[in-house]
Amino acid sequence: MTITVFTKQHCPQCDATKRQLNKLGLAYETVDLESNPETLAQLQAAGFRQAPVVITPDASWTGYRPDLLRALAKQAQSAQAPVQARTATVSA
Repeated sequence: MTITVFTKQHCPQCDATKRQLNKLGLAYETVDLESNPETLAQLQAAGFRQAPVVITPDASWTGYRPDLLRALAKQAQSAQAPVQARTATVSA
């Protein structure tokens, strides 16, 4: 699962989001919006108005959202859980 966190410097919500992702053991990539003004313009054009912007394969949001981060961790755990083989007993 690819998680991208678009951040800026001196952003408490960005720092909190990255800390929570680390705590949950989720791998993520960061993009510094101050170093990437074109990316910032694209995100603003898409309607995002605050940092961080978190984008996953299934969702996107802005700000520090521990509820969504926990849900993301659960989703990642479910995807990694081994599928248990089921056996059927057939009686003759």
